[in-house]
Amino acid sequence: QVQLVESGGASVQSGGSLTLSCAASAVTFSAYCMAWFRQAPGKEREGVAGITRAGNLRYTDAVKGRFTISRDNAKSTLYLQMNSLKPEDTAVYYCAASPDYCVYNNGVLPDRNFPHWGQGTQVTVSS
Repeated sequence: QVQLVESGGASVQSGGSLTLSCAASAVTFSAYCMAWFRQAPGKEREGVAGITRAGNLRYTDAVKGRFTISRDNAKSTLYLQMNSLKPEDTAVYYCAASPDYCVYNNGVLPDRNFPHWGQGTQVTVSS
């Protein structure tokens, strides 16, 4: 099993930028399909972005053009660069890993497909 630890969450003003990191313990990090999810109070957890072992990228429509997911296999770390942040981006952001393919044409597969999760990091965007 892989352990995941998110960091980088903070409070920022609308229009600002933030970068989240997810450090993985697995030496086989490159063998995992990785994704970012988020959950706001009173809302369901949603897939934000995913990146496969081969580097295929998927984003939910709400963040396309503003967020960028990337991975550094040498450092066993996943990143989420967030630009032009909006109040509606406020949520707890989670890093997740799957040993299987984790994206499809329209975005990230449901959270039940991910057996490994981080503890979450809070992102708050104020106006």
